[in-house]
Amino acid sequence: MLRPEAVEVLRGCAHILHAGDIGAPELIARLEKVAPVTAIRGNIDTGAWAERFPETVTLNLFGARIHMLHDGKQLGFDATEEGVNLVVSGHSHQPSHIERGGVQYVNPGSAGPRRFRLPVTVARVELGVAPWVVEFIELAV
Repeated sequence: MLRPEAVEVLRGCAHILHAGDIGAPELIARLEKVAPVTAIRGNIDTGAWAERFPETVTLNLFGARIHMLHDGKQLGFDATEEGVNLVVSGHSHQPSHIERGGVQYVNPGSAGPRRFRLPVTVARVELGVAPWVVEFIELAV
C-alpha cells in the first residue's frame, strides 16, 4: 500500500531508500515515478517477485556510504570499520535515529499499514548539509 501522503512527502527527493516489507512489486514501480529507488526485501516480501530485491545493499549516494538491511539487529559487521556513514533499516516499523561511532542509524518507521500503535512515518535525510539533517514526517491517516 502506498499512501498518497507518502508520495507527496517524497516529491522532490533525489533518491528513495526502501528498507523492506514492500508488500507488492507495484509499490516500487509507483515510487520510481517520484525518484530513483533502492529497495531491499523484508520478512514479508516472499514469492518470486521479491527475489529481485536483495536482502542487503551498500551504495554510495551524494558522498555517503550507505548500508541497508531490513533488521538492524542483524548487522554483522562494524559499520565504522567498514567506512559506512549511514545504516538504514526497517523491520520494527518504529522510527528512530541514533549516532554511534560516527555512523548514523536510521529506521524511517513505516508509511504503509499502521503497525501496532506506532506512528505512520517516512524519514528524510539531507546529505547536502553538515551535520546531516534527519527528519521524521508523520503522515495523517
